Amino acid sequence: MRLALSLEYDGSQYWGWQRQTTALSVQAAVEQALSRVAAEPIRVFCAGRTDRGVHATTQVIHFDTNSVRVDRAWIVGANSYLPKDIRLHWVQEVPKDFHARFSAYSRRYCYVLQVSPISPAILAPYVSWRYGEDLNVEAMAKACELLLGQHDFSSFRAAECQAKTPIRTISTCTIDRQDNLFVFEIEADGFLHHMVRNIMGVLIEIGLGKRPVSWMNEVLSACDRRVAAMTAPANGLYLMHIGYPQRFYLPVTVRKPLFLS
Repeated sequence: MRLALSLEYDGSQYWGWQRQTTALSVQAAVEQALSRVAAEPIRVFCAGRTDRGVHATTQVIHFDTNSVRVDRAWIVGANSYLPKDIRLHWVQEVPKDFHARFSAYSRRYCYVLQVSPISPAILAPYVSWRYGEDLNVEAMAKACELLLGQHDFSSFRAAECQAKTPIRTISTCTIDRQDNLFVFEIEADGFLHHMVRNIMGVLIEIGLGKRPVSWMNEVLSACDRRVAAMTAPANGLYLMHIGYPQRFYLPVTVRKPLFLS
């Protein structure tokens, strides 16, 4: 049978989601834990591969197994074998045509930037940080609006991106301020490698007043990564929702980082 499963993880100690031969990965830890519960080798497929240092409040995976276990056994059993920075939340049987990646019609990320004169201590692995310069959140919000709809996002893709097309459709793109935290949220039908972090880099330049709001359009239309800003750090980024067709009857979960209101 095929099972879908949701999990959260702190990506601080991992070299990303994808299995590595010489470094810690979230995928390897999850597969090892599920294999122990199933008493057979388990290989999982995820909705979205996250990079080194990136977190997920909601990641979705699927796997095939011949082992029959009650739902609680999968969740409690696997969590008992996982490190404390990875936790499974729910499991559900799905039809064979379900695929965690290819069945998804949307993904939602948030990026958290702290602006303050002193770098954070407790939140250091979980937010990006800039020294004390204030940002114009109104200008950043206007720039976000320019990204809505379908565009060629070549200017925001990493050189090593393997996507077949740079065309993506953004349905939600907002930024707001919570005290000294700037929270950027974006939802699209898919994302290119480093796309969210590269967009955030442009927004920061606009927020600092170094570039006008219209620069977002200039970068977008150039279709050239070299005209954009630097890539924002990984530690402020969270995968927090995956959208699937209702016919799969999966739980709808959108989790923001707990320190956000």
